[in-house]
Formats: sequence, structure tokens, C-alpha cells
Amino acid sequence: MKNLKKLTILHSNDLHGDFTAEQVDEKLVGGISHLSGYVNKVRSEEKNVIYAVAGDMFRGSVIDSEFQGVSTIQIMNLLAPDVVTLGNHEVDYGLAHLLFLEKCATFPIINANMYLKHNGVRLFKSHYIKEIDGMRVMFIGILTEEVLNATKTQGLVGTLIDVEDAANEVGKICDAYRDVDVDFTVLLTHIGFENDKKLAARLDPDWGVDLIIGGHSHTYLTEPFEVAGIPIVQAAVGTDQIGRFDIMVDTDNNCIDSYTWQCIPITDENCPRDEAMEELIKEYVDYTNDKYARILTRFLRPYTHPDRWMETELGDVLAECFREQLNVDLMMLGSSSIQLPELGPIVTLGDFKNVFPFGGPLYRVMLTGAQLRHAVRFMLRDEAFCNVDSAASKTTWFQFSKGFYCEYDKPTHTLISLKMNGKEVSDDDLFSVVMQNYYYLNMKALDLSREEVEKNKKGIKVATEAPNVLEEYLIAHPVIEYDGMPRVVIHMD
Repeated sequence: MKNLKKLTILHSNDLHGDFTAEQVDEKLVGGISHLSGYVNKVRSEEKNVIYAVAGDMFRGSVIDSEFQGVSTIQIMNLLAPDVVTLGNHEVDYGLAHLLFLEKCATFPIINANMYLKHNGVRLFKSHYIKEIDGMRVMFIGILTEEVLNATKTQGLVGTLIDVEDAANEVGKICDAYRDVDVDFTVLLTHIGFENDKKLAARLDPDWGVDLIIGGHSHTYLTEPFEVAGIPIVQAAVGTDQIGRFDIMVDTDNNCIDSYTWQCIPITDENCPRDEAMEELIKEYVDYTNDKYARILTRFLRPYTHPDRWMETELGDVLAECFREQLNVDLMMLGSSSIQLPELGPIVTLGDFKNVFPFGGPLYRVMLTGAQLRHAVRFMLRDEAFCNVDSAASKTTWFQFSKGFYCEYDKPTHTLISLKMNGKEVSDDDLFSVVMQNYYYLNMKALDLSREEVEKNKKGIKVATEAPNVLEEYLIAHPVIEYDGMPRVVIHMD
């Protein structure tokens, strides 16, 4: 007869400072109070509950950026996850600050693959073993260099290069703990849904990995995706939902006997409030509201950003603000930099900080017409038109400034037209283009290399902090009107 024990694993990812609830169709959706209320409710109802967070606690809100993550750590301490893995935005305030924040956390933060290059010493504990009801549940935290690009600016720090290296690291850790009776093994990753699938395919079954709980690509699932018998899940983004596994663990054979999984909506209808959490959040909200209430500018109407995988009104507007302020031919703004679905008509400093929270430098490069055409084709490849979530870890979408126009026929994969300021682009044309630090350091997002691009002219840092450029433009323009000119026209049939 099997020896079975029930284990409930709750999981979130990419919280990004999504602390407050929103009113949707006369009900409150999301917010850390209701999320905490649901976690506490399940902990009181079930015997063996573990709550895990798959990276990116930080960035995305004024509350987080104002206190450089200290506020988030305090909030997370009250939320009390059992284990958290690092995401790429955990290093946004600098590595030294992250190590300080880790000391402030009352929960374990794990990562198997950030290390000091000169001696190979890991910066964080690679794994965490949770002992619960006589079971040992091991979590291993995984990032790859592809995701953690910010560390490229810090020469002392290295990471795993790719998914294959990540799989090898998992194997080393699992082998090293064979003498410990681990009943259940979970990879807590922040590498994107597509890479999670690749990782699962590379795992040796003898390593005993049972689940992959991921983040980074903000993937919403209705059911787990299984590769090589390993369920892979993710819980979209923010606090509007939480993933829930109810698993029967075979503790004799250290594997899953059976399981169910759901993505639970966090609403006031099915999640009680956590009043202690609300009091803490209110202190931060009151402080930031007072500080950031001043008006920067006014839009003629709210401009929207409903999806980061398409051209949007708000994306067009912000890209054009950058272009005008920096006096260049083109701004290529990473669509995922825009964190809210709408802005305006009144734009306060707080609104602006919430919609565009990510800092970092801006670089001006020179792209030939041929390079620009190649980058646009790459952005519009088939993965961009798959299910958005499954494509998320593979494709990057840009928002373009005024004067840019492309027309693309998806069925024939034909770039029908590419124009700048009404003129068809030729291969030998040369354009001044501004991009964010992430894309300058990682031009493979455009299927280009920095070395290739800088043969035209060396890239120049034109601003140390992108939000400062945008904020100055908004202050100087009391009313901002959307030009309404399409940048990207796609024929789907």
C-alpha cells in the first residue's frame, strides 16, 4: 500500500510591487491584502501548505521604487512566503543593495547560479529544504544569463549561460543531496515559460525533479503544461491571481501520485482581507500620495496600453516624447517597460512613476536601413503571433516614435514597406536610434550584435536614467496629444 501525504503548494511570480487592489466590475481584484488573506485562509484550512514566489518581487510601483525595495521586503515579510527565488529585477537597485535586502528578509531567498567570478562562490544559497509533516521538500532557484542581463555591468558577477547549463547545475545539486531523503523536488525558476519547457526536457529523470514553478514571461495558464512528465506552471503577473497545487505525494517513491492545479482569482468575493497588511500598505500609500501628487501634464484623453505585444497608443506617445526630447530619428521603446494599461488624462508624478518604473541609461546608436529592416522582421516573426504568453520569453516588442512606419504581411512573411518620415528605407540609409540599456547590452533581442552595430558608430550614453528624460519632457509640455498615426500595420489574412 502506498504511503501518501497531501501537499498544497501556492505560488506567485512577478509581483512587481502590485500592492493595491483595483475596482473591476464593482468588485475588488488583486492587491496584497486579499492575496495575503487567501494564503492565510489556505494555511488555516490545509495541513501541509507551502507558499513560494518565483522572482521579481521588486519594481513596478512607486511604493517599491521610493524605498528601493525596503518597503517590498517589509510587505513580503508580513506575507511570509516559505521560499523566494531571485528574478532579474531583484538586482535593479544594485547587487550590494540586494545583499542588504536579503538580510532584511525573514524568508529564504535562493538562487543556484549567481556567483563571484574569481572564486566561483555562490552569492545565495542554491536551494532550500522545507520539512513539513515528515516530508522534505527541496526548492532549487534558477536564473540564466539570458534573463539576468543587468549583471553584465558588474564584472565580478557571473551567472549560468543558458538552459543547458541550468540543467547541469540542477543535476549537481540533486546528486549532492541524494543522501538526504528528499521526498519532493521543485525548480523555482525565473527564466520564462518557453525556457522552462526546454529545461524540463533536459532534466535526467534520476534527478527526481517533480515540478517547475516559473516566472519572468508573465504567462497565464488554465492548466499545467507537462514536459517529460514534469508539470510546468506560472501565475501570470501581479496579485490578481495565485497558483494552487493540491498534490498527493508518494513518500515511498518520492514522486507525485496525483495532483490538481488551479489559477485562483484574487478577489474580495473569495479572499478575505488581511487587516494588518492593509495598515502597512496604507502607510506607504499615504506617504507616496503626498509626495507624488503634483501634476506633470495632461493628455486629451486616457491613452491605453492593453497588451505589450502590439502597438499601443501610450507606447506611441511615450516613444515620441523620448524622440523629441533627445532629438533623434527614432526611439525604440521596449513595450514591457510600460507597466500599466492606461495613463491620463491627468498625469501626476505618481501615475508616471507607476506606469514607467524602470530606470537605467539610454544609448544612441546608428542603425543602417538594412539593420533596421532586419530588426523589424525579427520582431514580427511568427512567435510574436502565437499565444502571447507562450511567446513571451522568445520575442521582444518595441513601441516606435513618430515617423516610423512598417507594413507586414504575416501569411507570406513579407515586409511590404518600411518608411521613415514618409520615405522608403534603403539599405544604406543611416538612422540615429535611441534604445534602453537592456537592449543596448543585449542586441540579440533585435537579432543584431553590438559589435556589428558599432561598426557604424560607437554607441553613446545620452542619459543616465530614462525616466528623468521622460519626466522632463512631460513637465515642459502641459498638454500632450496623440498623433494617431499607425507605426505597425499587420495583414493577418
